[in-house]
Amino acid sequence: MQFTAAQIAAIIKGKIEGDANAAVASFGKIEEAQNGQLSFLANPKYEDYLYTTSASIIIINESLELKKPVAATLIRVPDAYIAFATLLETYQQLEAQQLTGIQQPVYMDVSAKMGDQVFIGAFTYIGEKVIIGNGVKIYPNSYIGNHTIIGDNSVIHPGVKIYHNTVIGKNVAIHAGTVIGSDGFGFAPQADGSYKKVPQMGNVVIEDNVEIGANTTIDRATIGSTVIKAGAKLDNLLQIAHNVEIGNNSVIAAQAGISGSTKIGNNVMIGGQAGIVGHIQIADGSKINAQSGVSKSIKTPGAAVTGSPAYDYTSALRSQAVARNLPEMEQRIKALEKILQELMAKV
Repeated sequence: MQFTAAQIAAIIKGKIEGDANAAVASFGKIEEAQNGQLSFLANPKYEDYLYTTSASIIIINESLELKKPVAATLIRVPDAYIAFATLLETYQQLEAQQLTGIQQPVYMDVSAKMGDQVFIGAFTYIGEKVIIGNGVKIYPNSYIGNHTIIGDNSVIHPGVKIYHNTVIGKNVAIHAGTVIGSDGFGFAPQADGSYKKVPQMGNVVIEDNVEIGANTTIDRATIGSTVIKAGAKLDNLLQIAHNVEIGNNSVIAAQAGISGSTKIGNNVMIGGQAGIVGHIQIADGSKINAQSGVSKSIKTPGAAVTGSPAYDYTSALRSQAVARNLPEMEQRIKALEKILQELMAKV
């Protein structure tokens, strides 16, 4: 697909400086972009490339003052990064609209229902009484279990496995290799030291506008639902255990793990490789630093924690500052001890 500067400016509500008829057919990083490509500049660190790049169109912040002439057509916007993301999203939607129909071979149970403008990739399995909304895209090698519901315009990428009774809202994206609704880790210890599996009878509910990265696992609830609320963004390689609830617009970075029945509030930010124990609550707006181990509830909204076990972020920074000064403090203490010994000897 090809777009002119005028068309792009209309989409992102920008102001054109240069040739409104300049056209692009692909995207490129500003340091590498070639003629016929579109790029953007949001980080001042890359400003030098603005004057040397071969890109045909560049999106920039309206506040940027040029130091040299620029050969490319510029489109000024309040925030170049957000504008570029909006443009990419629009491009992706236009591409997806062109993808419809059912490839073969596909197995679809006769009781399954499918909306309009749906795409189903080859080697996909769709079980009994599945409901697929309008505009849904299911890429090859996916498994959709019995009684699953997938809302309008959601995208299921290749190799996703969705177990039975899962409910997925509208505009949800689930990336390759993710498993939704596998059994929660429930085993009851027995008198002889063995473990008896506890049947996992619940499901997973994913609300609207959620995005889930590749190779993430979200376990079904023992009873009730594991819930990912609207607007949450989950990275690759996460483990979300049974009966966990993740609040609206919360974000979790890669390799984090959340144990069973923990409730995470709205607008929480969790860094990579963080670990959170089960049966606790994380208050709205909390910030959990990467590799932190959270062993008890965070009750204060907006709190920031770090470390293992995790504690107040500001206090942790102070402790680190003290730790860095320990060698110098040791020398000072030894010097004071020497002075004290000399004084005691004189006494």
